[in-house]
Amino acid sequence: METFAFLMHPLRPDDFARKYPFTRRLPPRVVEGIFKQIPPLKISHVRGIRSATGAQAEGWLLALPLTPRQLLESDWSFVLRRLLQSGHLAERLGAKILGLGAFTKIAGDRGISVARNLSIPVTTGNSYTAATAVEGLLHAAKLMGHDPRQVRVAVLGATGSIGSACSQLLAGKVSAMVLTARNRERLELLAGRLRAAGCPEVAIDTDTHRAVRAADLVLAVSSATDALVEPQDLKRGSVVCDVARPRNISAQVHARRDDVLVIDGGVIRVPGNPDFGFDFGFPPGMVEACMAETIMLALEGRYESFTLGPDISVERVQEIHALGRKHGFALAGLRRFERAISVEEVARIRERAARGKLEVRLGEAVVR
Repeated sequence: METFAFLMHPLRPDDFARKYPFTRRLPPRVVEGIFKQIPPLKISHVRGIRSATGAQAEGWLLALPLTPRQLLESDWSFVLRRLLQSGHLAERLGAKILGLGAFTKIAGDRGISVARNLSIPVTTGNSYTAATAVEGLLHAAKLMGHDPRQVRVAVLGATGSIGSACSQLLAGKVSAMVLTARNRERLELLAGRLRAAGCPEVAIDTDTHRAVRAADLVLAVSSATDALVEPQDLKRGSVVCDVARPRNISAQVHARRDDVLVIDGGVIRVPGNPDFGFDFGFPPGMVEACMAETIMLALEGRYESFTLGPDISVERVQEIHALGRKHGFALAGLRRFERAISVEEVARIRERAARGKLEVRLGEAVVR
């Protein structure tokens, strides 16, 4: 039996209340302070995973009770110590590979030091996340009537490991791109690489709101801890794929913009009849792409640190995507806030967007 472990953590202080209701009555900083003293722990035993090849795997979900703010702002020596405690727990349980989830793969040097100090390999899962983010965005774009070769794509968090890989995958497939991030110099370097790769028009912008206004497609992969995109920012008929956790797209977009298609990125259906033993907000049998990468490496018996550090090669992304297909992993359709989006709902969004564009054109004609 192949084995793995995957490390999770709460995305918000109020996530603690799912298991400890008394924390709802406490200030968020107090809750964070309490749980900062608690070492990582096992939360479930995962069973029932069976590849299309017949290979089987079991694993363990581990929890590190630190929020994104704590992982990013605490002293690195403390965070690394907690990450290594998580890794040693995985080793004791019998895992042969450890996957890092959410901000545990962003903190510090993105898994390099963790892997260097463990006897089992470590992966961030970012390669498969990038592959399925682009796959999902382009699939949703076609359903909304967009020809990828004639659209403008905005990539939020473009200079991050996932954002850079996604940008390179999209280069040559779309007519124009706008890259957003905080560091203009790094944006310029990435833009130069994309122009050389065949993308005819690449712009950069450090203002996220301005960048998405003219975009037909938006790929959100920023590690920001707050929402970056509000309802008024988006173009009518646009498609948004939000891969980030916490989300880059405000929940108000879904509530107020019924002419825009917003989908969750990287929601993957795992082969077999998996029982994860823990409700982490997904329907049965579904996980995020970073966890799926960990599982498929175990199924393949490839116990290696497949994805580490700030850079991801396009070749690795393509390799892990092919490995996923081999073992029977697949995108779990279109989903938004963990809810399935039907083809009929997409059609209604597309119709409202088209009607709105027509009304604008008629209004402009009347003014002229």
